[in-house]
Amino acid sequence: MDPVIFSIGKFSIRWYSVCILTGIIIAYLLIEKEAKKKNIDKEFVFNLVFWVVMFGIIGARLYYVLFSLKEYNHFIDVFKVWEGGLAIHGGILAGLITLIIYCNKNKVKKLVMTDIAVPGIIIAQAIGRWGNFFNGEAFGKAVSDTYLRSLHFIPNFIIKNMFLYDSYDGEWAYRHPCFYYESLWCLLGFIILLLIRKFYKKRKDGFLTAFYMMWYGLGRFFIEFLRTDALKVFNTNIRIAQVVSFLLFSIGLGMMIYLLIKQLKEKK
Repeated sequence: MDPVIFSIGKFSIRWYSVCILTGIIIAYLLIEKEAKKKNIDKEFVFNLVFWVVMFGIIGARLYYVLFSLKEYNHFIDVFKVWEGGLAIHGGILAGLITLIIYCNKNKVKKLVMTDIAVPGIIIAQAIGRWGNFFNGEAFGKAVSDTYLRSLHFIPNFIIKNMFLYDSYDGEWAYRHPCFYYESLWCLLGFIILLLIRKFYKKRKDGFLTAFYMMWYGLGRFFIEFLRTDALKVFNTNIRIAQVVSFLLFSIGLGMMIYLLIKQLKEKK
C-alpha cells in the first residue's frame, strides 16, 4: 500500500497520521458524550483529552525510540512520527499519568474518568492499527497465502498486501496481518465494554478500566508471539510488549477481583 495519500511539494499527508487522528476524534466524541451523562464539565473533558493525547503521543514515541535506537541514524529522524513508530504501551502509560495529574488538579474522580475513557481508547486503538497496514508494518511471521485464505475473517485485499519483505529474516513472503488481528481484538473489546456499561449498572468505579487492562493485555500478549518486529528489552530476546501486557493483565485482574469482593461485602 502507498503510505502517502497525496503530496504538495515536500508536504505529504500520510494514511498513518489520518488513522491516528480519526481514532483520536472518535475517542473524544465518545468520551465527551459519556462524560456529559456524568455531569462532568465539557471544558474539563476537552482539556483533559488534549493533554492526554499530547503526552500520550510523546510517551508512545519515546517508548518506541528507547527500544529501537539502532533504527535511528540521525537525531532528526526521532521526530518523524508520521512515518510510524508509536508504541501503544508507552502512550497508555504517559496518558494515564497525565490523566491522574489533571484529575487530581481538578478534583475529578480518577477511576470514574478512566471508566469513561477506556471504550474510546480501545476503539481508537482499533482504528489506529490500520495506519500500520498502510505503512507495511506490524506484520508477523511468514505463512502461505493458502493458510491466510483459509482464515475466512481476513479480507482478500489484506491478504494481497501481506506479501512483504521482512528485514529480520531477509525474505519476501506472505505474513500474518498482526495489525488486523489486534484491530479486531480491540473492536470486540469495545463492543463488550459498551455492553458491560449498558447492562451492568451496579458495577464499581474502575470495573471498566480493569476489564480494558485485562482484555488488551491478554490479546496483545499472544499476538506478540507472531510478530517479527517486536521491540526487545535492550540486548535480550525478551519482548517488552509481552512483559507490559502481562503486567496490564495482572493489575487488571487484581483490580477486578478486589472490586467484585468489595461489591459482595456491601451486599451483606
